[in-house]
Amino acid sequence: RAPMRTRPALPRHPPMLNPCQHARRECAFQHILISTWNVEEPFFDGQGFMVRKNAGIKSAKELNGASICVAQGTTTELNIADYFRSNNLRYTIVTFAEPDEARRAYDEGRCDAWSNDRGPLAARGFGLKNRDDHVILPETISKEPIAPMVRQGDSQWADIARWTFDALITAEELGVTSANVDDMKAKSDNPEVKRLLGVGDDLGQKNGLTAAWAYNAIKQVGNYAEIYERHVGPKTKLGMARGANALWKDGGLLISPPFR
Repeated sequence: RAPMRTRPALPRHPPMLNPCQHARRECAFQHILISTWNVEEPFFDGQGFMVRKNAGIKSAKELNGASICVAQGTTTELNIADYFRSNNLRYTIVTFAEPDEARRAYDEGRCDAWSNDRGPLAARGFGLKNRDDHVILPETISKEPIAPMVRQGDSQWADIARWTFDALITAEELGVTSANVDDMKAKSDNPEVKRLLGVGDDLGQKNGLTAAWAYNAIKQVGNYAEIYERHVGPKTKLGMARGANALWKDGGLLISPPFR
Protein backbone atom coordinates (compact mmCIF):
# COMPACT_ATOMS: atom_id res chain seq x y z
CA ARG A 1 0.00 0.00 0.00
CA ALA A 2 1.10 3.62 -0.44
CA PRO A 3 2.75 5.41 2.49
CA MET A 4 0.34 7.35 4.69
CA ARG A 5 1.81 10.70 3.71
CA THR A 6 0.84 10.19 0.07
CA ARG A 7 -2.39 8.26 0.47
CA PRO A 8 -5.30 10.57 -0.45
CA ALA A 9 -8.08 8.41 0.96
CA LEU A 10 -8.70 6.46 4.14
CA PRO A 11 -7.19 2.97 4.46
CA ARG A 12 -9.02 -0.05 3.13
CA HIS A 13 -9.63 -1.42 6.63
CA PRO A 14 -11.28 1.01 9.08
CA PRO A 15 -10.64 0.92 12.83
CA MET A 16 -12.15 -2.17 14.45
CA LEU A 17 -14.54 -1.80 17.35
CA ASN A 18 -13.37 -4.58 19.61
CA PRO A 19 -14.27 -4.68 23.30
CA CYS A 20 -11.35 -5.81 25.41
CA GLN A 21 -13.66 -7.75 27.70
CA HIS A 22 -14.02 -10.50 25.09
CA ALA A 23 -10.26 -11.02 24.95
CA ARG A 24 -8.58 -13.44 27.29
CA ARG A 25 -6.99 -12.49 30.56
CA GLU A 26 -3.70 -11.20 29.14
CA CYS A 27 -5.66 -8.20 27.83
CA ALA A 28 -6.59 -6.99 31.29
CA PHE A 29 -3.72 -4.62 32.09
CA GLN A 30 -3.00 -3.37 28.59
CA HIS A 31 -5.13 -0.22 28.63
CA ILE A 32 -3.70 1.76 25.75
CA LEU A 33 -1.79 -0.92 23.84
CA ILE A 34 -3.21 -4.38 23.21
CA SER A 35 -0.74 -6.71 21.51
CA THR A 36 -0.23 -5.20 18.04
CA TRP A 37 -3.16 -2.79 18.21
CA ASN A 38 -3.45 0.84 19.27
CA VAL A 39 -6.77 1.74 20.84
CA GLU A 40 -8.91 4.70 21.87
CA GLU A 41 -11.95 4.56 24.14
CA PRO A 42 -15.06 6.30 22.74
CA PHE A 43 -17.71 4.06 24.35
CA PHE A 44 -18.00 2.98 27.96
CA ASP A 45 -20.02 -0.09 28.83
CA GLY A 46 -20.18 -2.38 31.84
CA GLN A 47 -21.23 -5.90 32.72
CA GLY A 48 -24.78 -6.60 33.83
CA PHE A 49 -27.31 -9.38 34.27
CA MET A 50 -30.53 -10.31 32.51
CA VAL A 51 -33.24 -12.31 34.30
CA ARG A 52 -36.82 -13.37 33.67
CA LYS A 53 -39.39 -10.88 34.88
CA ASN A 54 -41.51 -13.58 36.48
CA ALA A 55 -38.59 -14.46 38.78
CA GLY A 56 -39.34 -11.26 40.67
CA ILE A 57 -35.64 -10.37 40.96
CA LYS A 58 -35.02 -6.62 41.16
CA SER A 59 -31.30 -6.50 41.98
CA ALA A 60 -28.16 -8.49 41.26
CA LYS A 61 -27.78 -8.85 45.02
CA GLU A 62 -30.86 -11.09 44.92
CA LEU A 63 -29.06 -13.66 42.73
CA ASN A 64 -27.79 -15.72 45.66
CA GLY A 65 -27.59 -19.36 44.56
CA ALA A 66 -28.34 -18.52 40.93
CA SER A 67 -26.92 -20.30 37.89
CA ILE A 68 -25.52 -17.85 35.35
CA CYS A 69 -24.91 -18.42 31.64
CA VAL A 70 -21.74 -16.79 30.26
CA ALA A 71 -19.26 -17.11 27.39
CA GLN A 72 -16.17 -18.97 28.56
CA GLY A 73 -12.64 -17.62 28.71
CA THR A 74 -13.66 -13.98 29.14
CA THR A 75 -13.40 -11.43 31.92
CA THR A 76 -17.15 -11.95 32.38
CA GLU A 77 -16.39 -14.94 34.59
CA LEU A 78 -13.79 -13.05 36.60
CA ASN A 79 -16.09 -10.08 37.18
CA ILE A 80 -18.88 -12.35 38.40
CA ALA A 81 -16.49 -14.08 40.78
CA ASP A 82 -15.38 -10.74 42.23
CA TYR A 83 -18.91 -9.37 42.55
CA PHE A 84 -20.43 -12.44 44.18
CA ARG A 85 -17.48 -12.91 46.52
CA SER A 86 -17.57 -9.27 47.66
CA ASN A 87 -21.31 -9.55 48.34
CA ASN A 88 -21.11 -12.97 50.03
CA LEU A 89 -23.33 -14.59 47.41
CA ARG A 90 -23.26 -18.15 46.08
CA TYR A 91 -23.55 -18.86 42.36
CA THR A 92 -22.96 -21.45 39.65
CA ILE A 93 -21.29 -20.49 36.37
CA VAL A 94 -22.46 -22.32 33.24
CA THR A 95 -20.03 -21.60 30.41
CA PHE A 96 -20.40 -21.81 26.64
CA ALA A 97 -17.95 -21.39 23.79
CA GLU A 98 -19.79 -18.44 22.22
CA PRO A 99 -21.93 -15.58 23.59
CA ASP A 100 -24.91 -16.61 21.46
CA GLU A 101 -24.74 -20.12 22.90
CA ALA A 102 -24.99 -18.62 26.39
CA ARG A 103 -28.03 -16.61 25.27
CA ARG A 104 -29.75 -19.65 23.81
CA ALA A 105 -29.10 -21.71 26.94
CA TYR A 106 -30.56 -18.96 29.11
CA ASP A 107 -33.57 -18.73 26.81
CA GLU A 108 -34.09 -22.48 27.16
CA GLY A 109 -34.20 -22.16 30.93
CA ARG A 110 -30.86 -23.80 31.61
CA CYS A 111 -29.73 -20.83 33.74
CA ASP A 112 -31.41 -18.40 36.11
CA ALA A 113 -29.55 -15.41 34.67
CA TRP A 114 -27.46 -14.40 31.69
CA SER A 115 -24.46 -12.10 32.05
CA ASN A 116 -22.67 -10.02 29.46
CA ASP A 117 -21.93 -6.35 28.94
CA ARG A 118 -25.09 -4.24 29.03
CA GLY A 119 -24.85 -3.30 25.35
CA PRO A 120 -24.63 -6.90 24.13
CA LEU A 121 -27.35 -7.92 26.60
CA ALA A 122 -29.64 -5.31 25.06
CA ALA A 123 -28.69 -6.20 21.48
CA ARG A 124 -28.51 -9.98 21.72
CA GLY A 125 -31.62 -9.96 23.88
CA PHE A 126 -33.66 -9.51 20.72
CA GLY A 127 -32.71 -13.07 19.86
CA LEU A 128 -34.75 -14.34 22.80
CA LYS A 129 -38.10 -15.95 22.04
CA ASN A 130 -40.00 -13.35 24.06
CA ARG A 131 -37.75 -10.35 24.77
CA ASP A 132 -40.42 -8.55 26.80
CA ASP A 133 -40.41 -11.38 29.34
CA HIS A 134 -36.89 -10.44 30.45
CA VAL A 135 -35.25 -7.48 32.18
CA ILE A 136 -31.70 -6.20 32.61
CA LEU A 137 -30.98 -5.61 36.29
CA PRO A 138 -29.82 -2.10 37.30
CA GLU A 139 -26.36 -2.99 38.62
CA THR A 140 -23.27 -2.52 36.47
CA ILE A 141 -20.52 -4.65 38.01
CA SER A 142 -17.51 -3.71 35.89
CA LYS A 143 -16.00 -1.06 33.64
CA GLU A 144 -15.82 -2.19 30.01
CA PRO A 145 -14.46 0.45 27.61
CA ILE A 146 -15.00 -0.41 23.95
CA ALA A 147 -12.47 0.87 21.50
CA PRO A 148 -11.71 1.22 17.81
CA MET A 149 -8.42 -0.54 17.11
CA VAL A 150 -5.78 0.06 14.47
CA ARG A 151 -2.58 -1.85 13.79
CA GLN A 152 0.44 -0.82 15.83
CA GLY A 153 3.08 0.99 13.82
CA ASP A 154 0.59 2.95 11.71
CA SER A 155 0.72 5.97 14.00
CA GLN A 156 -0.71 8.40 11.47
CA TRP A 157 -3.82 6.27 10.93
CA ALA A 158 -4.14 5.92 14.71
CA ASP A 159 -3.99 9.71 14.99
CA ILE A 160 -6.68 10.07 12.32
CA ALA A 161 -8.98 7.65 14.13
CA ARG A 162 -8.33 9.30 17.50
CA TRP A 163 -8.84 12.85 16.29
CA THR A 164 -11.96 11.93 14.34
CA PHE A 165 -13.59 10.63 17.51
CA ASP A 166 -12.37 13.71 19.37
CA ALA A 167 -13.88 15.89 16.64
CA LEU A 168 -17.28 14.21 17.06
CA ILE A 169 -17.13 14.79 20.82
CA THR A 170 -16.04 18.41 20.39
CA ALA A 171 -18.82 18.98 17.86
CA GLU A 172 -21.40 17.88 20.41
CA GLU A 173 -19.87 20.14 23.05
CA LEU A 174 -19.94 23.12 20.68
CA GLY A 175 -23.45 22.41 19.40
CA VAL A 176 -22.32 21.54 15.87
CA THR A 177 -24.62 18.98 14.25
CA SER A 178 -25.08 17.41 10.83
CA ALA A 179 -28.05 19.74 10.35
CA ASN A 180 -26.33 23.03 11.21
CA VAL A 181 -22.70 22.35 10.29
CA ASP A 182 -22.91 24.39 7.08
CA ASP A 183 -24.32 27.43 8.88
CA MET A 184 -21.80 27.06 11.70
CA LYS A 185 -18.95 26.89 9.22
CA ALA A 186 -20.16 29.97 7.36
CA LYS A 187 -21.34 32.15 10.24
CA SER A 188 -19.84 31.13 13.59
CA ASP A 189 -17.52 33.58 15.33
CA ASN A 190 -16.38 30.94 17.84
CA PRO A 191 -12.64 30.37 17.23
CA GLU A 192 -12.84 26.70 18.28
CA VAL A 193 -15.76 26.06 15.92
CA LYS A 194 -13.74 27.62 13.12
CA ARG A 195 -10.69 25.50 13.87
CA LEU A 196 -12.82 22.36 14.12
CA LEU A 197 -14.42 22.98 10.74
CA GLY A 198 -11.21 24.02 8.99
CA VAL A 199 -11.92 27.73 8.66
CA GLY A 200 -8.61 29.59 8.65
CA ASP A 201 -6.68 26.83 10.46
CA ASP A 202 -5.76 23.64 8.64
CA LEU A 203 -5.35 21.12 11.45
CA GLY A 204 -6.01 18.28 9.03
CA GLN A 205 -2.79 18.93 7.13
CA LYS A 206 -0.78 17.53 10.05
CA ASN A 207 -2.33 14.12 9.38
CA GLY A 208 -2.38 14.29 5.61
CA LEU A 209 -6.06 15.27 5.48
CA THR A 210 -7.93 18.16 3.94
CA ALA A 211 -9.02 21.17 5.97
CA ALA A 212 -12.60 19.88 5.81
CA TRP A 213 -11.87 16.48 7.43
CA ALA A 214 -13.89 17.12 10.61
CA TYR A 215 -16.60 18.98 8.69
CA ASN A 216 -17.01 15.98 6.38
CA ALA A 217 -17.31 13.53 9.27
CA ILE A 218 -19.89 15.65 11.08
CA LYS A 219 -21.84 16.35 7.89
CA GLN A 220 -22.05 12.66 7.01
CA VAL A 221 -22.72 11.01 10.39
CA GLY A 222 -23.36 13.79 12.90
CA ASN A 223 -21.69 14.52 16.22
CA TYR A 224 -21.20 11.93 18.97
CA ALA A 225 -24.67 12.50 20.43
CA GLU A 226 -26.36 12.08 17.04
CA ILE A 227 -24.54 8.81 16.41
CA TYR A 228 -25.33 7.51 19.89
CA GLU A 229 -29.00 8.45 19.73
CA ARG A 230 -29.39 6.98 16.25
CA HIS A 231 -27.88 3.59 17.05
CA VAL A 232 -28.22 2.79 20.76
CA GLY A 233 -30.00 5.68 22.49
CA PRO A 234 -33.23 5.71 24.52
CA LYS A 235 -35.42 6.04 21.41
CA THR A 236 -33.92 2.96 19.73
CA LYS A 237 -34.78 -0.66 20.44
CA LEU A 238 -31.66 -0.93 22.60
CA GLY A 239 -32.87 1.95 24.75
CA MET A 240 -29.50 2.77 26.35
CA ALA A 241 -29.17 5.98 28.36
CA ARG A 242 -26.00 8.01 27.83
CA GLY A 243 -24.66 7.38 31.34
CA ALA A 244 -20.86 7.39 31.30
CA ASN A 245 -21.03 8.18 27.58
CA ALA A 246 -22.28 11.69 28.24
CA LEU A 247 -19.98 14.70 27.91
CA TRP A 248 -17.78 15.55 30.89
CA LYS A 249 -19.83 18.70 31.52
CA ASP A 250 -22.99 16.56 31.74
CA GLY A 251 -21.56 14.11 34.27
CA GLY A 252 -20.11 11.64 31.78
CA LEU A 253 -16.58 10.57 30.86
CA LEU A 254 -16.31 11.95 27.32
CA ILE A 255 -13.76 14.71 26.91
CA SER A 256 -11.71 15.87 23.96
CA PRO A 257 -8.45 17.83 23.92
CA PRO A 258 -8.89 21.39 22.64
CA PHE A 259 -8.73 21.79 18.87
CA ARG A 260 -5.73 24.05 18.59
